[in-house]
Amino acid sequence: MSHPHTLASREDGLRASLSRMPEDARLRADVPEGEPGWVRCRDLLGEPARLVRWRERLTGWLAETYPQAATIPERTPASWILSWYLHVPALAGAMLLHHQRRVPSLAPSALAFRIGADRPHPDSVAVLRETFHCLPTDPGSAHPRAVVVPDERALAAVLRGRYVAHASRFIDVYGPLTRLGRRQLWAAATDALDNALWSAGRLGGTPEAEGAGVADAALVLEARFPPLTSSSKLTLATGADGRREWTRIREGCCFNHLLPAESECGGCPRTR
Repeated sequence: MSHPHTLASREDGLRASLSRMPEDARLRADVPEGEPGWVRCRDLLGEPARLVRWRERLTGWLAETYPQAATIPERTPASWILSWYLHVPALAGAMLLHHQRRVPSLAPSALAFRIGADRPHPDSVAVLRETFHCLPTDPGSAHPRAVVVPDERALAAVLRGRYVAHASRFIDVYGPLTRLGRRQLWAAATDALDNALWSAGRLGGTPEAEGAGVADAALVLEARFPPLTSSSKLTLATGADGRREWTRIREGCCFNHLLPAESECGGCPRTR
């Protein structure tokens, strides 16, 4: 959460915010020179063949991971790439909202991510622009790249709008490359944002921190905002040990159950 400060600072920009993030958030302010695996979202969306190659690489990884599979069902890698990509703008927005009460630019030109050398998923994200929206009480509200909004609801609306704009651009490019329907595409977008806000809270490691992430999800997804497919789906449930814990029913299916010896994930819509 943001910390109380009495004086606004022209030095406290988004780069400073990123330096204060928990290490496990895997967020940074630049693309490291010469480090392999980094891709810019703008470049991927500008050259759809690169998305196809990423999906083919994942299909090969799944074939190695499940040697007993005669073939890898097309829907599984298609759905995983969908979720993995959408995780990038969702993570950048959710982590900075939760931990700093700031919303960065989530435009494709403002984000990059590193695809892991082993498992080909996004394992780090870079936020490349200094512009950010913040609250009047933010210590960096005097920064030249800061845009001040009146309250947390307005900040949540900025995050939601920027995320949906990036997701729309991605879905327009990626949708024609798959057999996934439009509702499935937007269900994955909704899952990615709700999950990222929940994860930002869980990173704190305490029930109180997790609850704060759930509250952020309820703030950003307080209702269904089309084309997103639902409001936040986080609910309290009683676990096997009798304790109450947060859980979530997914909007979309990842088709993990099509792989050998795998079943539906917890919260899968297929098991409702």
